[in-house]
Amino acid sequence: MHIPPGFGTAQTEGKVLKLHRSLYGLKQSPCAWFDRFRKAMVQMGYKQSNADHTLFYSRNGDKLVVLIVYVDDIIITGDDGSEIKRLKQQLTKEFEVKDLGHLRYFLGIEVSQSAKRIYLSQRKYVLDLLTETGMTGCRPAFTPIEANQRLTKDGGSPVDREQYQRLVGRLIYLSHTRPDLAFAVSVVSQFMHDPRSQHLDAVMRIIRYLKGSPGKGLLYTCHGNLQIECYTDADWAGSVDDRRSTSGYCTFIGGNLFTWRSKKQNVVARSTAEAEFRAMAHGCIMVEQNILRSIGTLSKKS
Repeated sequence: MHIPPGFGTAQTEGKVLKLHRSLYGLKQSPCAWFDRFRKAMVQMGYKQSNADHTLFYSRNGDKLVVLIVYVDDIIITGDDGSEIKRLKQQLTKEFEVKDLGHLRYFLGIEVSQSAKRIYLSQRKYVLDLLTETGMTGCRPAFTPIEANQRLTKDGGSPVDREQYQRLVGRLIYLSHTRPDLAFAVSVVSQFMHDPRSQHLDAVMRIIRYLKGSPGKGLLYTCHGNLQIECYTDADWAGSVDDRRSTSGYCTFIGGNLFTWRSKKQNVVARSTAEAEFRAMAHGCIMVEQNILRSIGTLSKKS
């Protein structure tokens, strides 16, 4: 590898370092690898998205090809078959890659697709979580959280913090295809620094809910339009500890759910109207930042 910046001297000029350990063990390897990949994609005529730096795209007339990369896992999609074929050939020349065919499994997310629909789920991920926690034979719950349940920071005796954080972290990742978990997971994630027995009971209820619905996910179909719809809601003073409200929003493009979130508001709302207004404003801002910016990026001429 090249001499790291700041360590070069007259004696090391024109020389390189010989590695005695795996490249994956070096902290700078992810940045070095992605910079190498980015330069190769730019040389192939692809643009890097401003909304997501791991996304590259190429537009030829009304045809579009999109590539997204996570470390060394790559997804390629688009409606330009000849360009996708050319891109695969260029990647094969530049890197040692293997074409695994149609996308079926990616980072714990299962993909089922046909000519008219795409279905995303994390069924195997849920089953592994149930096995890990010993909840495969538990009695399922009908909701991820009890109605009108108010968790407090002093909810019972302390529990194992590492175990709690590990479970909540897995639930946060599971929320990528499970919008029905957004509110419950946002509530239990507020007590990561000092979990108590009441908080762990709420986490276990979420897992019991997953026992009865392991295969739920996201369905994307073509409705013939790109109409943007945003729905927002809020509870007033839902937090017992600081009296702050919780906002929630979900956004649809062409009838398909694309973004959603549940988060505690930054300030204390003095009325239900103020809490609802803040939720609506937050939802509109997220639509502008997360969706319109992405669409605008891909709409630019390459």
